[in-house]
Amino acid sequence: MLFEILNIISKWAIPFLLLVIPLYGLIKKVPVYETFVEGAEEGFTTAIKIIPFLVGMMVAISVFRASGAMEVLSNILEPVTSKMGAPAEILPLAIMRPLSGSGVLGLATELMRIYGPDSFIGRLASVMQGTTDTTFFVLTVYFGSVGIKKYRYSIVTGLVADISGFIASLYICNLLFR
Repeated sequence: MLFEILNIISKWAIPFLLLVIPLYGLIKKVPVYETFVEGAEEGFTTAIKIIPFLVGMMVAISVFRASGAMEVLSNILEPVTSKMGAPAEILPLAIMRPLSGSGVLGLATELMRIYGPDSFIGRLASVMQGTTDTTFFVLTVYFGSVGIKKYRYSIVTGLVADISGFIASLYICNLLFR
């Protein structure tokens, strides 16, 4: 019963918002269409401003992977992470997660294709996707779009959060699925 209710809510949530938000704007006497166009123009300007940051980050990720640095880093970390209960197959995902969401989605898809979504590795990959973030992508896009150039404490904080998420996902998955 609850599943059916949630399914109905999920189907109607976006159409409901697409109806309610303009109606609310009309009630408040906000020029809805003009405000939308103004916001879209600002979004386009922001997108143009962040393109150089995105290109730089994509090149850096490609060089990192193509040079073999990811494999070297995985091999260095493997003795420590294996004692924590992390299979070696998951390390590339853990290393790439702060860098690229789409790259990690590809890695996670490949892990699930090989080991299955209900395997320990598949479940761990899924939990890691939910407990960590694309720290460098977020810093590049959001900080770059507003012109922030000094963000060293944000990098440290983001990476500590990613490591915490990695450790938490290992703990939870080892507790629940092994």
